[in-house]
Amino acid sequence: MAQRLLVIEDEPTLARLLSYNLTQEGYEVTVEDHGTAGYDRATREPFDLIVLDLMLPGMNGIDILDKLRGQGIRTPVIVLTAKNAEEDVVRGLKSGADDYITKPFGVSELLARVSAVLRRISGIAEEAPPETAVSSSTIILGQLEIYPERYEVSLGGQSINLRPKEFEVLLYLARKPGVVLTRDDLMNAVWGFDYIGGQRTVDVHVSSLRKKLELDPESVHIDSIRGVGYKLVVNKKRTPVT
Repeated sequence: MAQRLLVIEDEPTLARLLSYNLTQEGYEVTVEDHGTAGYDRATREPFDLIVLDLMLPGMNGIDILDKLRGQGIRTPVIVLTAKNAEEDVVRGLKSGADDYITKPFGVSELLARVSAVLRRISGIAEEAPPETAVSSSTIILGQLEIYPERYEVSLGGQSINLRPKEFEVLLYLARKPGVVLTRDDLMNAVWGFDYIGGQRTVDVHVSSLRKKLELDPESVHIDSIRGVGYKLVVNKKRTPVT
């Protein structure tokens, strides 16, 4: 069965170009040219991937991403951004985008990124633990508790709402607490070896993750090792109740 892609793009020529080339690659493509209509379609129907322009009428791409992730919809998303719009890239990644493409872009780059994201997502699904292994897959580090099968995290008994990629970064760090992991380590583990984006993606997600862990920074925090990468530092001793 062909993988289903949703393209949300309001520029007619680009929308037709995307639809034609993706269809030629064997994907089943649906196109929406309005932000609100695209969001509604993404919530009503199952898609394997969404190609999302950030500048849209009705509802912009960031708002669409925020609402989708807020509802627990983890369909992978590739955002389309204007040239040199680094702020848009950062906002997109923080909102839960899996990858981005800067306009103008070539057809080969688009197809490569779509294929890479779909392969990575497929690999994660194949490696996911069965539902019967819930207890054994839970990670507890001091007051930090991570439930990989549910994409849930709590710190000191309080739930922390993480974007999918933030969760995967934390999960990888938590599986090797105290170990310095390079940006390449994180990039390959979370985004895949064939991810085309730069290491800025890792820094953005770690920065956002740090802010959310400030709920209890004395219990757990992420250290930066200059020129190398990051490590998760956990204090496993609970503070005595007075």
